[in-house]
Amino acid sequence: MSELIPIERIESKIYIIRGQKVMIDRDLAELYMVQTRDLNKAVARNLDRFPEDFMFQLTRDEFENLKFQFGTSSLTAGKVGWGGVRKLPKVFTEQGVAMLSSVLKSKRAIHINILIMRAFVKLRQLLSTHKELARKIEELEKKYSKHEVEITTVFKLLKRLMEPVVERPVKRIGFVVRDEGRGKGVR
Repeated sequence: MSELIPIERIESKIYIIRGQKVMIDRDLAELYMVQTRDLNKAVARNLDRFPEDFMFQLTRDEFENLKFQFGTSSLTAGKVGWGGVRKLPKVFTEQGVAMLSSVLKSKRAIHINILIMRAFVKLRQLLSTHKELARKIEELEKKYSKHEVEITTVFKLLKRLMEPVVERPVKRIGFVVRDEGRGKGVR
């Protein structure tokens, strides 16, 4: 079943909202192959399992921002209200998605939850790798910023040394002493 849903597809459905990595109820319902309303009904029947840090409902502004990210995606097409999305979507944090496996008891739900947890872990690893890389780059910038002036000077000197030598006529310098008797100048 994991061949049917690549982890990249799941990763593309993880968003950062309110500083947390979350998945939208519609995306989860699609992955679990259930209707969004059925997923939300199952959650409503077990609401005590979903505190605010596991699941929350988007505000209108958050929903509009999400729609803006998608452009004219069928996922969020339409306005909240008549002719569009009836209710603002719920989003689930990593812990909320894990809790869904206890609410949705099908084998598919369990399998999909495992894949989603792996996607969250992979994203967490990528983010920590990027943070570590950014820290190392910053250290290098600090270390070598003091050498910037010297390096620039060295490059300027190297460029001057590489310039072709222009041959100029040599002027003679000095005095000319004339020998009175011979009429020729002596150097």
